[in-house]
Amino acid sequence: MNDRVFKHTEAHKLEDPERLKWLPPEEVLAHLRVGPGMKVADIGAGTGYFSIPIARAVGALGHVFAVDLQPEMLDLLRGKLDRPNAPDNVSLHQGVASQVPLPDRSVHMILYANIWHEIDDLDSTFREAVRISVLGGKIAILDWRDDCSAPPGPPQEHRISDGSVTSFLKGKGCGNLMCKRVGQFGYLVTADLNSAQT
Repeated sequence: MNDRVFKHTEAHKLEDPERLKWLPPEEVLAHLRVGPGMKVADIGAGTGYFSIPIARAVGALGHVFAVDLQPEMLDLLRGKLDRPNAPDNVSLHQGVASQVPLPDRSVHMILYANIWHEIDDLDSTFREAVRISVLGGKIAILDWRDDCSAPPGPPQEHRISDGSVTSFLKGKGCGNLMCKRVGQFGYLVTADLNSAQT
């Protein structure tokens, strides 16, 4: 685990009510256009900030695969899923972005929320996204703008610009690229994986 990875000992920051103001999950979900029956991989799921609202959006016929490197994060998410009225269509998987423990062609969308800047091997990570995506699947990368200073978020030197993410995905042959600002400090890049090359 490199020094850019958000540590489980800081998990309380993910639960700060202020976060709901500067990064409203419903705003991100509106841009992602997740709907009933979709299967979504939330890579770097943390405590489920997006996993749980996505699970509600995809409904009983959909599924969220919450993947995180740190078992402690998954334990915190498990605790949330054990509460009354929690969604029951979320499964927990320990793994890294460059080696996702999911089957081939198993998801419609892969979300990397605020972890793209943490990843050492982007090429392997992208190959995994293509592998686990169904035909017609999408990739979504939410991360911190580099023109906003910390806090919140990682130090300036760890941030990756939206232009760099867009260029990376273009270089991999992704289509229908879209980039939007979300919340106060973030951007969201989405793209189709159809014509992507690994």
